[in-house]
Amino acid sequence: MDNRTLAAIARQYGTPCFVFDEAALASRMREVKRIVGDAVHLCYSIKANPFLIPAMLDLVELLEVCSPGELEICEHLRVDPARVLFSGVTKTREDIEHAMDAGVTTFTAESALHIRLLNEAATRRGRVYPVLLRLTAGSQFGMDERDLRDAIAHRDAFAALRFVGIHYFSGTQRAKLDKDQRKELTMLAALLDSLANDYGFACERIEYGPGLYFPYFAHEDHSDTLAPLRALAPDLQALSARCRLTIEMGRFFASACGHYLTTVVDAKVNAGRSYAIVDGGIHHVNYLGGAMGMRTPVITHIPGPAHGDGAQADWTLCGSLCTTADVLVRSMPLDGLAIGDVLAFHNIGAYSVTEGPALFLSRNMPRIVLADARGARLVRDTIRSSDINRSNL
Repeated sequence: MDNRTLAAIARQYGTPCFVFDEAALASRMREVKRIVGDAVHLCYSIKANPFLIPAMLDLVELLEVCSPGELEICEHLRVDPARVLFSGVTKTREDIEHAMDAGVTTFTAESALHIRLLNEAATRRGRVYPVLLRLTAGSQFGMDERDLRDAIAHRDAFAALRFVGIHYFSGTQRAKLDKDQRKELTMLAALLDSLANDYGFACERIEYGPGLYFPYFAHEDHSDTLAPLRALAPDLQALSARCRLTIEMGRFFASACGHYLTTVVDAKVNAGRSYAIVDGGIHHVNYLGGAMGMRTPVITHIPGPAHGDGAQADWTLCGSLCTTADVLVRSMPLDGLAIGDVLAFHNIGAYSVTEGPALFLSRNMPRIVLADARGARLVRDTIRSSDINRSNL
């Protein structure tokens, strides 16, 4: 998406706002599918950006849902519940029953409690539900291999469940393929053999989150952001020959399609340092995996009508929150920066739209704009945070 298009969106919809380029997303996902091949299936974890669900439905087979609220979004969008994988570390009896009543057919189990609750709910409905057992990577997520093996060994005790495979995800933004992903894929292959030998368990499916690295910051190499997937594809294809393999990602799929537009509303020099104050801030912009202000994201300067004299200066870019923590960039050289100029933060298609502390200081939540070949359209208007933060008493 070029500067002219972004400038036009800023004029039409105002700032701050998020812009998600659905055409760019579709192009990236088509290349992802070409790289991994038909034997490797795709799942989009919607926590990365729920506003991309409609576009993703044409690009992936499954949506991973990790909360009742995410499921409600899918229901509102009339997503086929057969395409939902209901996951999440917290599942109450009510959550499970609502998901089943909504038509969801496949669940993950992260503990013995999950297995029991799923079996009870399924029994009451008189049907058998497929379940993926999530193996822990050493955190609070998933279950220990001991408990996973115990569940498989006693699977006949859960007559309303059919354990169909393993769910595994250990972390995100991991750049060392040999140390991390290849080691995990080798472990998973060995686990399949062990479960087959020890319990006669034939694993039908693996849902695997590779957690591939995406380069957010200006000093990084952006020449081929799909390079980690190209390198890992042969290993993924090897495991897919053993059982149905689905790779589940959010950030790696969505980051490149997003832009955040914010306008310079003040400029000043304090104690010899040049400060530009923008109408957005860290309550909207939060590149997970990097401390804000310490590393410089990819930013485009779009001059406004009162563009400066062209002199270059090093600017500290700060947001509109009344806290010294609201620093987007510590130092960035910009030519002729002036009040009214727009700054476009790129590679922000994942997480920032929901992850920032949007309610802090009761500043309004930004508009959300989707763009494709037909043009731009508003999908969420400004939300007044003050309406959420005030008492109804």
